[in-house]
Amino acid sequence: MSEPVVEFRHISMQFPGVLANDDISLTVNKGEVFALVGENGAGKSTLMNLLYGIYTPTGGEIYIRGRRVERYNPKYAIDQGVGMVHQHFMLVPSFTAAQNIVMRKEPKKLGLFYDNAEAIRQTRALVEEYGLEVDPTEKVADLSVGLQQRVEILKALYRGADILILDEPTAVLTPQETDELFAVLRRIVAEKQMTVILITHKLGEVMAISDRVGVMRKGRLVNVKNTSEVDQRQIASMMVGRPVLYEALEKTGTPGELRIEVAHLRCLDERGLPAVRDLSLSVRSGEVLGIAAVEGNGQSELIEAIAGMQHIESGSVKICGKDVTNRSPAEIRAAGLAHVPEDRLATGLSAEASVGENLLTGRQREKRFRKAFDFLDRSSVARYAGELYERFDIRGAGVDAAAGDMSGGNMQKVVIAREFNFDTPVLIIAQPTRGVDVGAIEFIHSRIIEKRNAGCAILLCSADLDEVFRLSDRIVTIYEGRVTGEFVTDQVTREEVGYYMTGAREVAQ
Repeated sequence: MSEPVVEFRHISMQFPGVLANDDISLTVNKGEVFALVGENGAGKSTLMNLLYGIYTPTGGEIYIRGRRVERYNPKYAIDQGVGMVHQHFMLVPSFTAAQNIVMRKEPKKLGLFYDNAEAIRQTRALVEEYGLEVDPTEKVADLSVGLQQRVEILKALYRGADILILDEPTAVLTPQETDELFAVLRRIVAEKQMTVILITHKLGEVMAISDRVGVMRKGRLVNVKNTSEVDQRQIASMMVGRPVLYEALEKTGTPGELRIEVAHLRCLDERGLPAVRDLSLSVRSGEVLGIAAVEGNGQSELIEAIAGMQHIESGSVKICGKDVTNRSPAEIRAAGLAHVPEDRLATGLSAEASVGENLLTGRQREKRFRKAFDFLDRSSVARYAGELYERFDIRGAGVDAAAGDMSGGNMQKVVIAREFNFDTPVLIIAQPTRGVDVGAIEFIHSRIIEKRNAGCAILLCSADLDEVFRLSDRIVTIYEGRVTGEFVTDQVTREEVGYYMTGAREVAQ
């Protein structure tokens, strides 16, 4: 008999203008890995934030081990054995692993003074008990992303969590780190009878680690299945409410002339430290070159340097044979570059501006959009924006609505529609589907391959290794600002690429 450990009974959560959770009833059992999936805005993170006490439901009740939740705040949830590891870690970089783990529950000498030696001892005991190898004395700033995640998990375990919520836990992990995390989760679930609730958009991971899967759509729980009884295609179709095709993307043609040439590039990060170190790469027309790297290894600075958003200390960048080193973004765009940046809100669009205004950005001076006395021709803009809105399957309140009121996936479609429609010979795309749901991923991937097949040279940077493999003709791995490997995609495994991403292997340049 399964033993319920968490019960949601007719839970609803109403925000101003949005019903995020709509009459959800769900039971999660002791000693299982339960995966919660759904499109962007489906309500899965909201539901877990209710369990962790961040929000108070506007309707219904939550029970933990048969007892009704009395107060909705994180401290109460932690006291009930609930721990949550957020996608963006909540650690103090200048503190050691041990200091972060015991924070707010520090061991004291004589009941007054922080006992660092005892904090280290307790951390080592946790490491040994759960098999999450971390050096307690190492500063968090010096730890890899995978080790920082372990610190977050240990922090929850230190507080007595036996119900562990993980929000997109593998988003920034290499394949090896993902395998290690899953091995630890399987062991603690089996040996400690812990309960793990996994929020993820990676359906392969759902199949690999979960016992059951709950599917949410538009705020409602539409199905709960034993994972062994469904496949990825069925889960995806339940998520979006229609069949989702996981067919191979057809790549036609052969690479042509050089379009992107980066030679011996050197850039600094925001702290003035080397981020890109003597890096060289090239991309030809009709091919996708994928960058595989753990976040924070210089790939963001590289992309921004090529696009004119980052100062180049030394080395050169050529677009379509023209030297654009340290040129302005406008000059580089004129040389033939379109750019989908990694942060759609910070640099991809204006949240306050309308969808139509965002779609027009970069073309507003073209004659077809101007009328007498150089005023903007609103009717021409509306026609242009409306055509892109339909062609790129953007969904929302229309071209006059504020871009910031749309879901993340539709904001991404706005940026992609604008940049792809410039029809430039060179395209740089960073994190094309970050935070985007299955249906939108399918659409965006097909548009990228259409551009590639039409002869565009595409440089792709993605934290999702499956995405890099699916879209790329060639792959380069980057570690600490250097290229460590270069591969033909269909001649290398994900595991081998993962080794080069961590600097464990390196080829001579």
